[in-house]
Amino acid sequence: MTQFAGKVGLIVGVASKRSIAWAIAQSTAKGGARLALTYQERFEGHVSDLAQSLEQPLVLPCDLTSDDQIAAVFARIDEEFGGLDFLVHGAAFAPREELSAPFSQTSREGFKTALDVSAYSLIALTRGAVPLMEKRGGGSVLTLTYLGSERVFPNYNVMGVAKAALEANVRYLAADLGPRNIRVNAISAGPVKTLAAAGISGFSSILGVYRDRAPLRRNIETSEVGEAAAFLLSPAASAITGEVLMVDAGFHSVGM
Repeated sequence: MTQFAGKVGLIVGVASKRSIAWAIAQSTAKGGARLALTYQERFEGHVSDLAQSLEQPLVLPCDLTSDDQIAAVFARIDEEFGGLDFLVHGAAFAPREELSAPFSQTSREGFKTALDVSAYSLIALTRGAVPLMEKRGGGSVLTLTYLGSERVFPNYNVMGVAKAALEANVRYLAADLGPRNIRVNAISAGPVKTLAAAGISGFSSILGVYRDRAPLRRNIETSEVGEAAAFLLSPAASAITGEVLMVDAGFHSVGM
């Protein structure tokens, strides 16, 4: 499988080997892509260790709340690779207390943080990626969302609102950038045991509900999201944009 031979991708949001972003990095690297990975300061060791399994990766720090750091990442990618073919946005964050308190108690600061890191950052990263993608004649942007954008899940709270905003961003960016041959899509994955999931109280019970009620009667694997992402990022999906692809064992399709 070499659908990414000669392609360059930026993966944002790798925190550990269980990260969905890392599964996407593995799938695209397997297809021949050269990758740049960004890391938050506290995850530098984890990301650097994982990157050793890739072929000549570029590993860069990036605080998604800093426009200067985002600009520095794209400057380095341009310098190193001379362009960019795809961008994967896998970052999301809300303060832990905002996920455990009643939703009506969401603080103004917590709301701003969740929307900034989880939703606005897609706009900021895409804006930086566009000039590098135009050098390649177009590109593909992919982000990660969750069904909590549409339905209420226990202890998901402000993150559900942030994911709803993120999905709206996908549609507006797709419409904006389509004339430049840049596609923008999202994957709505079922729950998986990642570091981010660890911050959601009662997460194990959510896994149990999915396992019992999803049509496939099981939870998903990160590798399955990685393969679906590789499809959306590849030329095989060249007519798909503004889409939210559900990769959740069919859970979203059932009512009870």
